[in-house]
Amino acid sequence: MPFYIGIDVGGTNIKGVVIDGEGKLLCKESVKSGTGKEIAENAATLCNRLISESGQPLKSFKGVGVGCAGMIDSENGTVIFAGNLKLDKFPLAKIIEEKVGLKVSITNDANAAALGEAKFGAGKNYKNSVLVTLGTGVGGGVVIDGKLFEGNRSAGAEIGHMVIERGGDKCTCGRRGCFEAYSSATALIKRTKWAMEEDAGSKMWQSCTSDTADGKTAFAYADTDVSAREVVDWYIKRLACGLTNLANIFRPEIIMLGGGVSRQGERLTVPLQSLLDKELFGGTQYAPVKIATASLGSDAGAFGAAALVMGE
Repeated sequence: MPFYIGIDVGGTNIKGVVIDGEGKLLCKESVKSGTGKEIAENAATLCNRLISESGQPLKSFKGVGVGCAGMIDSENGTVIFAGNLKLDKFPLAKIIEEKVGLKVSITNDANAAALGEAKFGAGKNYKNSVLVTLGTGVGGGVVIDGKLFEGNRSAGAEIGHMVIERGGDKCTCGRRGCFEAYSSATALIKRTKWAMEEDAGSKMWQSCTSDTADGKTAFAYADTDVSAREVVDWYIKRLACGLTNLANIFRPEIIMLGGGVSRQGERLTVPLQSLLDKELFGGTQYAPVKIATASLGSDAGAFGAAALVMGE
């Protein structure tokens, strides 16, 4: 049975796994990311460490998959730009190949996470799925007929930057009204703080100040506090708008939610499912779309990266 290495390059750490073709984990490790050329060196070192720890000979490995933050040219194995990692037109795949002796494939880290969930996580029983990550921003990826969709020159599937309110709040990308500007954890926290400052009698003040409020605050008090309930309703309606757009465009069997906000579980998925079912084009009788939480957590990116080299 062949084995596969998956590498997830983040701003702080590089995570790595060794799995078999069924997604069974043999071992996992992590190292510090570093910046610039250090990232390639550290990723290669991690690969060699994983090979050694697995106890399997090099010839048993089919290849290395890499998920990396930033804009990625997956065809040529190049990181076009990754500001936090200080990479610019950097041949990451080629360098790792030379130092490890295995074929290397690379994609954006959000795409890798989507593939991981599709192959081994919440989407494993479906051919078509979308992952939406709700963290500092809104990211994710699209899997169609079991294959990762990357778009023109691997630059597509930037789902956080479709506009859901023209002329709305400014997004970090420079446009206004983006999905990310309303549905990220950052947007939720911003709205929570605003609500607290507007209502000094809010029970949310019992747990924190507007400086320490986080993505859990409004949900924690939504059952007993009007202001908190209004924040949650505001957030869910806008998140549902974006998810319905994705459902109508791609018509996946499942949309999976990852990232910190997704930990709210059914408090999030149940009302979202209700809103999506009401607004889904053509209704739910013929081709329903399920909303669920992702299941692999922080391992999704590394597992999906490994899946990149399966079947090649």
